[in-house]
Amino acid sequence: MLSGRRLDLLDPSPFDIEIEDIAQGLARVSRWNGQTLGEHAFSVAEHSLIVERLCGEMEPSWPAKWRMAALLHDAPEYVIGDMISPFKSALGFDYQAFESRLEQAVHTRFGLPAHLPKYVKTTIKKADRLCAFFEAVQLAGFSVEEAREFFGKPPLGLSVTIPVRSTGEVQAAYVARFGALLAAMDADKAGRS
Repeated sequence: MLSGRRLDLLDPSPFDIEIEDIAQGLARVSRWNGQTLGEHAFSVAEHSLIVERLCGEMEPSWPAKWRMAALLHDAPEYVIGDMISPFKSALGFDYQAFESRLEQAVHTRFGLPAHLPKYVKTTIKKADRLCAFFEAVQLAGFSVEEAREFFGKPPLGLSVTIPVRSTGEVQAAYVARFGALLAAMDADKAGRS
């Protein structure tokens, strides 16, 4: 990693994971295999920022740690790239176990439970699909009907404008949002003490 860390992909250690490496990687991994409109590729980092925001709108009472989990929901892609779900399924259990080990290391590194509660995972997945709907329509050339077929119909009144920013801008925004959520997690912990 550019941070100087050496991450063992087969046995990832939380001590070898840095947010700057995650932000760097995710800001440079394009969604939709780069087949999107705009001057810049639409990145996994930007997608993650939107998913985290959608989770906050869907669950306004969530503690900061679940918002952090939403921001980090695609964190393993900083080293393994973005693959569409059908391809991940085709690769089978070994790939899913590999991705899961990396996700658990990321969660542990940043103070989250290695395994998220089911309702948290379900909400993040719902926000992920909502974001994909808006990405499909605004950036990937899908009609609204096609996007509904693949990703479902968004709740009435919910709309997201998908920004397409430069790698540097998205990377900085990702690190800044991470910092804000980390501070909120610390405040939540202090409030419980």
